[in-house]
Amino acid sequence: MNTDFDFFKIHRKIKPQKGRLLISEPFLQGNFFNRSAVLLVEYSPAGAVGFILNKPFKAQINEIFTMNSGFTPELFVGGPVSSDNLFFIHTLGNQLKGSLHVKDNLYWGGDFDTLKVAIAAGIVAPTEVRFFVGYSGWSEGQLDREIAENSWLVLEADTNLIMTSDRNFWLESVKNAGGHYETWQNFPEDPNSN
Repeated sequence: MNTDFDFFKIHRKIKPQKGRLLISEPFLQGNFFNRSAVLLVEYSPAGAVGFILNKPFKAQINEIFTMNSGFTPELFVGGPVSSDNLFFIHTLGNQLKGSLHVKDNLYWGGDFDTLKVAIAAGIVAPTEVRFFVGYSGWSEGQLDREIAENSWLVLEADTNLIMTSDRNFWLESVKNAGGHYETWQNFPEDPNSN
């Protein structure tokens, strides 16, 4: 019995939906999503929206807008769409009017002015909100085709890990997937350099 194959089949049965992770396969050289871990915040027949959790942005959040000096969360590249806009996920729930529920205590967006006031007042911790420049988007059927082509592994997501993830999150997710995916972590980023 091939347990790697069985493990692969189990993971292939996890379907995309909001609140789940997309882990890119490592063989897409030069692709924007190379070694990316993406949180899906919306998924429907019309398309999908997500944020890359492990690609730090070149600027600091304080360079984009003024915040409480003690509030210095890392800013991430959310994806290639609307890269001149700031987006956020949070665990503040309905404290932010207009927030969209993703899963458990995880929300997307909401009233940004209310968030800025709460940050300035010191009542929001950096672990309660994550900021992204741009987002990742897929049109109708596009993500499903990419998953069928094995470009993405779909995994369940843990809210605490999402809110504390960093540039190593792709590798940690691959290690946690185990089985067949262990080969992914050892695949060189540039196979031509071997």
